[in-house]
Amino acid sequence: MTGRKFFVGGNWKMNGDKKSIEELANTLNNAKLNPDTEVVCGAPPIYLDFARSKLKPNIDVAAQNCYKVAKGAFTGEISPAMIKDCGVKWVILGHSERRHVFGESDELIGQKVAHALESGLSVIACIGEKLDEREAGITEKVVFAQTKFIADNVKDWSKVVLAYEPVWAIGTGKTASPQQAQEVHDKLRQWMKANVSEAVASSVRIIYGGSVTGGTCKELASQKDVDGFLVGGASLKPEFIEIINAKA
Repeated sequence: MTGRKFFVGGNWKMNGDKKSIEELANTLNNAKLNPDTEVVCGAPPIYLDFARSKLKPNIDVAAQNCYKVAKGAFTGEISPAMIKDCGVKWVILGHSERRHVFGESDELIGQKVAHALESGLSVIACIGEKLDEREAGITEKVVFAQTKFIADNVKDWSKVVLAYEPVWAIGTGKTASPQQAQEVHDKLRQWMKANVSEAVASSVRIIYGGSVTGGTCKELASQKDVDGFLVGGASLKPEFIEIINAKA
């Protein structure tokens, strides 16, 4: 065994209301979840407090984004300090939708990672290539460059989970094959070994995201360097339990 604790994050994105979140929380609270898997649900910012109050303590909550400073004149943003004040310990940063829909740069994502970690949050840091980049054969170049901006801003890797999410597989129903996922995860670990340290490379959890379902999760979970998942749509459904228990 690697000693890396399996990690399953649910990214609810801009979905849900109090009724559906309470129903989902009840489903998760009453389910038999593998105790060896760390579970974190990414709620919309307006429901962070509500989600935290409804989920059992063994299920953590994450914000889906935050800004790079503690407070100030930044209309519409939330800070790590506010996230922590809601009893929430995690934040998702650098998700492909933040990069490609909202235009966040590698540099900004690095600054957010630095501030979130300095503030005491743990970070799910997302990286991944678009379809044209994979077809052009530059997957490694793209994900290594994104990872470098993150790595340059991390002092304590025990607080970071890396999420590899090929953009072409998010919400498209296309999943990277277990072999494709394993290949990139292995290359990322080699990059970490060369550019951070051997200890970090072997201990950091690298999770996969991109149309993970109850049907695909077990084979993906069996890959040597796949340490869990960041799940989109399926995290809003009862099949999220199957995915959490992929290693059970």
